[in-house]
Amino acid sequence: MTRHTPETLILNNQPVPVIWRPSSRTRRLSVRIDPKHQAVIVTYPPNFPRPRALLFLQNQSHWVTSRLTTLNTAPSFAPGSVIPICGAPHTIMHHPHARGGVWLEGTALCVSGEQEFISRRISDFLKNHARSILGQELRTVAQQNNLTPTRLDIRDTSTRWGSCSSSGRIMLSWRLVMAEHAVRHYLIAHELAHLKHMNHSPAFWAFVDTLTPHRKQAEAWLKRHGSQLLSMR
Repeated sequence: MTRHTPETLILNNQPVPVIWRPSSRTRRLSVRIDPKHQAVIVTYPPNFPRPRALLFLQNQSHWVTSRLTTLNTAPSFAPGSVIPICGAPHTIMHHPHARGGVWLEGTALCVSGEQEFISRRISDFLKNHARSILGQELRTVAQQNNLTPTRLDIRDTSTRWGSCSSSGRIMLSWRLVMAEHAVRHYLIAHELAHLKHMNHSPAFWAFVDTLTPHRKQAEAWLKRHGSQLLSMR
């Protein structure tokens, strides 16, 4: 098994890029989708038998191909595409000769300049928008619950919506700014809960539920739409 170079396998009669990742920290084989690279990542213990890994992957073939198909239908940051911002659909409108970079105008996301720079300009705009929106929402939930994170970092991650370090430093994906309020509230509460419980114990989940009423709704939304958000660009 190779570690970094994707191997193309036929799953459910479709070619699928598969990245094999041995890990001494795992005790069992697992399969997940990498939305950013639109590939399947298989993590397994060292010396795991390849025939068993291939059989496991074949057994997951319908799930894998359906998830990849969903990624392929994700909107792109291009004129005419409709993308969510704070859960509301916005149509990307190109105004090549206008000034102002990127701005919101009703239900439109307007972009000026040359077309080849549209995707990058929108990404930059959404990252800055995320710093403002997510920063304020984090402060609000933290203050309401007497929690004191030390810092907020906004990053572009391919597999995680957020994290919290032992020093109280919280990271959130800028792509969360595209999600609806309930999802943002839940994920912010999830990371803030780690300030008291650096694990996923029953006590952690009980504390999360005291911080937000949106846990089940948000988890269901992320299951349906999360991979598309991670793949938009």
